[in-house]
Amino acid sequence: MRTHLVAAIAAATVSLTMSAHAASLTGAGGTAIYPVLSKWADTYAKEEGDTVNYQAIGSGGGIKQIESGTVLFANTDMPLMPDDVAKNNLVQFPQVIISITPVVHLAGIKAGELVFDGPTLADVYLGKIKEWDDPAIKKLNPNVTLPHQAITTVHRSDGSGTTFNFTDYLSKVGPDWKSQVGEGTAVNWPNGVGGKGNPGVASYVQQVDGAIGYVEYAYVMKNKLTYTEMVNKSGKRLAPTMEAFQAAAANADFTKVKDFYLILTDQAGDKSWPITAATYMLLRKDSAPDQNHLALKFLDWALKKGQDQAKALDYVPLPDDVVKQIEDHWSKEIPSAWKTAEK
Repeated sequence: MRTHLVAAIAAATVSLTMSAHAASLTGAGGTAIYPVLSKWADTYAKEEGDTVNYQAIGSGGGIKQIESGTVLFANTDMPLMPDDVAKNNLVQFPQVIISITPVVHLAGIKAGELVFDGPTLADVYLGKIKEWDDPAIKKLNPNVTLPHQAITTVHRSDGSGTTFNFTDYLSKVGPDWKSQVGEGTAVNWPNGVGGKGNPGVASYVQQVDGAIGYVEYAYVMKNKLTYTEMVNKSGKRLAPTMEAFQAAAANADFTKVKDFYLILTDQAGDKSWPITAATYMLLRKDSAPDQNHLALKFLDWALKKGQDQAKALDYVPLPDDVVKQIEDHWSKEIPSAWKTAEK
């Protein structure tokens, strides 16, 4: 059953067929948003009649496709810098808050039993910590029986916004990681194996005894993965919960940045989950207004009416004041498309 679920998510294409008169929206990008986007698309097709065809190919692929104009909208977990937004004639805005969680496959270890702090996690991915019973891991987990077993690190093989946020976090908490590897949608991994998309990483972790990986939390829930807890910036041990994700998201102040550019990893606060991020949508300014309005109509619907579905999958919906900021941004950047979408 679990294998079938991973395969179904790996296909990661939403294609919901309605009447012959329904409009069709094309999108591509990150896999982190796919679980909730597929729910939105299904409900939206039933309520509004328009279909949403989304290819979950990774943030890097989505950025390339929107820059080339082959899709109507793209999704990325790595926000583009304002200069890149302007250079490529794009409109950028957040859609929902995601959270990234370490997951393991270790005999006898249950979900939430292990805990990592940032520096130890960075050293694991650097290859400085090679076995599960390394003193650094044992120090964090004195009451857990850890095997003398090799650690296999699992990472993304594709250009990934999830990877960008994970490596950005490791760069903030691990000086050696920052100097030797750094952050990006794709990096030169010191070791380990790569899986395509969140589904690929989830699948590898499930299959490889001794593995550790990182995925968006919705994939933890869908695949019943063994997650670890984390020690946050304030030194507090936390489980990945909606409360912890919301606490980190509460630090997001989009009013002070251009094009909503914010990185939310390693936020302050006793209850803040340390690897949290906004996931973004991209549209082209030069797309036909009647086409962009189709995308805005769907994405605005999701911002307002898709909140319960987002919460059910442990995503954090954007608050009403941020939704208003986004709509104001549309009215300034692509006024013809937004005016049509409002009707």
